Amino acid sequence: MDVVESRVPGAFVFTPKQIRDERGAFFEALRCDRVEAVTGRPFRPEQINYSVSRRNTLRGLHGVAVPPGQAKYVTCVRGALRDIVVDLRVGSPTFGAHDVTLLDADSGRCVYVPEGVGHGFLSLTDDACICYVVSTPYVPGTQIDINPLDPDLALPWGFGEPPLMSEKDARAPGVQTALASGLLANWHDVR
Repeated sequence: MDVVESRVPGAFVFTPKQIRDERGAFFEALRCDRVEAVTGRPFRPEQINYSVSRRNTLRGLHGVAVPPGQAKYVTCVRGALRDIVVDLRVGSPTFGAHDVTLLDADSGRCVYVPEGVGHGFLSLTDDACICYVVSTPYVPGTQIDINPLDPDLALPWGFGEPPLMSEKDARAPGVQTALASGLLANWHDVR
């Protein structure tokens, strides 16, 4: 696998080396030992989630409170997505910085999202499916939602018409409100 650190420290893009022949392709999508070697942190899957979206659906920005915290390893298994990670770790030298990655089923490209970093995506195709391999199981009441259209973040979603969003995401607080409310993880607690 080729691995590149994103503009958000601790977030990485993994691109598998594919073996192709007349039948199709084979590649390793996830090797926990490789993730751990690159991040310097343990990563053991506790839950796997899938989300299916129609074109122009915007999901996120989502994270999990620390504790329990949650790292994610995400990939698109059908269609294509514009994936964005945002540094939401209070005290991080890159607080508010973001990185954009095109995830598509053909490339097998994956993004590792560390604890304290927000994650969201815009579906670029109908029936797009994203897979989340996460380090902790779902705990009700621990999800942190930030409005993905927050003008303070000014994220480059690239949609041409208003996206389809859940009411929960559309009404989520902006990053400054979440910061003032003490919802965000501290950089030193998740490094």
